[in-house]
Amino acid sequence: MSTPLPDPAALRRQGFALLGAQQHDAADALFGEAAARFPGDPGLAFGLAQTRYELGHPAADLFARAAALAPGHLGTARNHALALMSEGLGDAARGLLETQLARQPDWLDGHKALATLKWTAGEQAHFSDSLGQACRARPYNAALWLAWFRNLAQARDWPGALAVLDEAERHLGKTPALAVSRLFVAVESGAENAAGLIAATAHIRGDVSSLCRIRHALRSGEAKCAEAEALPLSQGPSAALYWPYLSLAWRLMGDARAEWLDQPEALIRSHEAGLSAHELAALAAVLRGLHTAAQPYIEQSVRGGTQTDRSVLLRHEPELRSIKARLLDMIRDYVAALPRPDPRHPLLGQPRDQDLLIEGSWSVRLEQQGHNVPHTHAMGWLSTAFYVALPDAAQMGAPPAGHIAFGAPPPELGLALAPYCTIGPAPGRLAIFPSTMWHSTVPFNHGERLVIAFDIRRPANQEPSHAE
Repeated sequence: MSTPLPDPAALRRQGFALLGAQQHDAADALFGEAAARFPGDPGLAFGLAQTRYELGHPAADLFARAAALAPGHLGTARNHALALMSEGLGDAARGLLETQLARQPDWLDGHKALATLKWTAGEQAHFSDSLGQACRARPYNAALWLAWFRNLAQARDWPGALAVLDEAERHLGKTPALAVSRLFVAVESGAENAAGLIAATAHIRGDVSSLCRIRHALRSGEAKCAEAEALPLSQGPSAALYWPYLSLAWRLMGDARAEWLDQPEALIRSHEAGLSAHELAALAAVLRGLHTAAQPYIEQSVRGGTQTDRSVLLRHEPELRSIKARLLDMIRDYVAALPRPDPRHPLLGQPRDQDLLIEGSWSVRLEQQGHNVPHTHAMGWLSTAFYVALPDAAQMGAPPAGHIAFGAPPPELGLALAPYCTIGPAPGRLAIFPSTMWHSTVPFNHGERLVIAFDIRRPANQEPSHAE
């Protein structure tokens, strides 16, 4: 008896499982064969388009075909627009998004994609106009008002953000979400009413309100209050948001748990890849071709440079595949040399015997006075910076210009905490550190600083508990 051929649903499951395991070549082969066998199946058409897009191949036409098989499918429309943008067809991407948003003005992902397109093209003044139009067309849709507010808050347009909240309240009333949004603006802008709003919203629980309370407490010199808010949350589903603030609170309090958490001497390391000048030059040429945006993404830490879209280490170019293999080998060496397991620790408490998967990977290209502001990576387990091309010493400036600094808090908190250390950049050098570690880039004088950065996904099946 012959084995029945897989049906389209089984092929879809298999293909997306391969994508999830980052086996893109196998997924590409499966989706290509399956889409040819079942040409009318929209899920297989989408899978092929998505796989080709993540590999860095042209995929806009494939998404167009998938969209024709599933008219009105918003996920396909969004990814079609992203593929058009990646192929330099920004006007077509904008037209697609605007047409779909005219039909469905409550499509949040479409508004986000359109705002991103405008912002990275340098159109900051009107980047969120579509959300304003949608809010006024559907004034009782709270999600639209909050999305518009978040766009302006990310741009630190505090007057504009408050004006949106005022307008939203006229339609929605004084809701908890709008109250927390006002709290956010007050805390982040340093407004005089921040303490009063913290008291008024004490009963509202959630990550945004908790982070507002923590950041205000730190800025106000109340490290113990910040710890009291953050510590119980360090064992919950959003734990990665709170460990970095516990580090700051404990350091300010002189608490030994800061050393237990950060362990800078053991957990911040650099490794040399041993690439030749020719290999680095070839890699740099590929990366420069991916930096097509005029401005960095609004939510990112880059200042004075650009960051690429998609995951660069999942792409098809031989130079990127070669460096991915070498970088993952260095990560394996780092993991093998970690201190003994500690079930309470966010890094050392995780399993070490699982395959390493990339949570995200990107290239950052900084120019004169470019830098990254202090930040952490809530989605990662380990984070990295790999140096591909750098200014010469005269252009860079005196050390620590161009270094990556660890442990310096966000300057807006006003904390007198110096970095634990810095790592000086060198072509072919990889810096590895916990994703919960505050890190930033020191501005440099002139030239180009080109890096690959990536996160390693947190291993599955174990969550760290809080520190007693």
